[in-house]
Amino acid sequence: MVYGMYESLDLLPAIDHPELLAPPVLAVIETHLPDAQVFIIDPTLSDTAALMAATGLPAEMMCNAVMLTGLRSGEQRQVCCLTLFHRRIDVNNVVKRTLDVRKASFAPMDYAVEVSGMEYGAITPVGLPADWPVWLDEPTAAAETLIMGSGIRSSKLVLSGADLLKLPNVRLVEGLTNPIE
Repeated sequence: MVYGMYESLDLLPAIDHPELLAPPVLAVIETHLPDAQVFIIDPTLSDTAALMAATGLPAEMMCNAVMLTGLRSGEQRQVCCLTLFHRRIDVNNVVKRTLDVRKASFAPMDYAVEVSGMEYGAITPVGLPADWPVWLDEPTAAAETLIMGSGIRSSKLVLSGADLLKLPNVRLVEGLTNPIE
């Protein structure tokens, strides 16, 4: 991975630092992403905008995971969408249509924390249960370096879009996001 001016991050092999990962994240790192890296942060900087302001990390590397749910014929459907900080997920069109629901909504915080086994503000698609599909947009899938939650608020996970596409529940969804104007 290329970090350019961000080489000063104290990147550590994630597989060697289980204390910096939520247990479900560690399980996926061990089985699918042994080259992933992690770095320690102040937990008050877990929010993407706060971390960018404090470190100067660019929006092109920073990811947000959004957990969405919807109903179809009484059946709950869910998805986690991962996108870069400077992009907006098209919930009302692409997500709704692709998930095949009448209305897609943000998963309630308590529910998202419970099903993910991760801390709020640090939820990552890495380690979500198998019944939570994960969708990436084109820019995220193509990114060489992505910084996202690690499942705990005191660290961030670093990997590439290609790495994420190796996971069994991850797929590329064309047109999933739009740039934020």
